[in-house]
Amino acid sequence: MTRSEFDDIRAFLADEATHAGDLLRVARTLIDDLEHVRMREAILRTYYLRLLTAARATVAADTVGAPDPLVFLKHELAEHGQLPEEGAAVQRILSDARAAEALLACLEQNGQRRPQGMRLRRCVGTGRRLSH
Repeated sequence: MTRSEFDDIRAFLADEATHAGDLLRVARTLIDDLEHVRMREAILRTYYLRLLTAARATVAADTVGAPDPLVFLKHELAEHGQLPEEGAAVQRILSDARAAEALLACLEQNGQRRPQGMRLRRCVGTGRRLSH
């Protein structure tokens, strides 16, 4: 959900013309959204854990001099259709990795600063429409 959608919901809840039935519909929708987000998070955590385990196994296999230490990582990437294809795509992937590394270094160097003072709220764009 976007910040604008949250602001729209807050405004809807604060409106004195909002009826109890409308509030119940909003609550049900939010519960459904929350359940969906929790499932998505669980799936992403599983993918992350599998990829981390494969990366650790790859490094361990390399450490002991296994004949094909990348087998664990290759298998995990293949499971999700993420193995790079031969040719130009490989150069693009390497370029993307360098750019991501530079961006992360810049973000870490600057730190994640939070704006000081009062936060201004704004509602822009189209979002979820709440009926009255």
